[in-house]
Amino acid sequence: MKTKNVATIFAILAAALYAINIPLSKVLLVFVQPTMMAAFLYLGAGIGMFFYGKLTKEQGQKLTKAELPYTVGMVVLDIAAPILLMLGLQATNSANASLLNNFEIVATSLIAFFVFREKLSRKLVLAILLVTAASITLSFEGAGSFRFNNGSLFVLGAACCWGLENNCTRMLSNKSSVQITKIKGVFSGLGSLIVALVVGEVFPNIIWLLAVSLLGFVAYGLSINFYIKAQKELGAAKTSAYYSVAPFLGVIFGVLMLQERPGVQFYLGLAIMIVATVLMVKDTIALQHTHEHSHIHCHEHSHGQLVHTHTHEHIHSHTHTHGKEEDFHGHTHESLEGHQHTH
Repeated sequence: MKTKNVATIFAILAAALYAINIPLSKVLLVFVQPTMMAAFLYLGAGIGMFFYGKLTKEQGQKLTKAELPYTVGMVVLDIAAPILLMLGLQATNSANASLLNNFEIVATSLIAFFVFREKLSRKLVLAILLVTAASITLSFEGAGSFRFNNGSLFVLGAACCWGLENNCTRMLSNKSSVQITKIKGVFSGLGSLIVALVVGEVFPNIIWLLAVSLLGFVAYGLSINFYIKAQKELGAAKTSAYYSVAPFLGVIFGVLMLQERPGVQFYLGLAIMIVATVLMVKDTIALQHTHEHSHIHCHEHSHGQLVHTHTHEHIHSHTHTHGKEEDFHGHTHESLEGHQHTH
């Protein structure tokens, strides 16, 4: 099978593995309290990726003191986000929560715009407005009600935390994905565990802890790893486009696994989200373009009394993507465009 076809499978697999997180978490919340759930989802990812790293012998650059603020920010936000998501899942259905996860893109983009001065295209601005409109629609409690659903607000809070976390993690993009996931998992998981014990949550049966940890390893750890593998071959733009199906897969899994039957309000939000996602994918792919340039150089050879000149032409092809620019010589140039999902 061609390398790019394998990379495409990795990208879709990354989306599918993350998509199962919300419906399965909804099921496990019956047996595990929300903050404890968040703790062991991340601990499962961190510990699982520790053994995965040992198995694959993946090496990465070590974190420096200059990167410490971003690392601390990443860990703190990864303590808050899953706790908010689990609290939200207790009060809203999984299909609703899956769609509201799209608000993470809005949060990531706006933070990148205001803090890092990144430019937003017209398509992306329109997509942001549509995602916001869909999120508001999904957050109302029902027909004739002007009160927001508390569960939806918690999910939106989680999306905002992850949007800020994405911008912190981006500053560590030259590090190993396995190393970053281990740090996120272990330290954020321990932080959530401390919060769980402080608020009086208790350890559930060991079977449920193992189930939650396994889900964390699969839905967070392996999903991130497959995303990075796909990105190396496809580039950030195409990988992001494939990954954008994750919320919709989450909806499908929720309906099939939990027999959820959302109302008209949900389908209106779904339609708006689909339009917004199409716009974001088009904007993402449009930023990926290829151009070639060539340069000619010559050098002299001397053989005794004879001197002659060789002329060489080198053609370089560069591919610009949201995350990186790579040329055919294997050089990588970092850019500040685009967003990487690194829950």
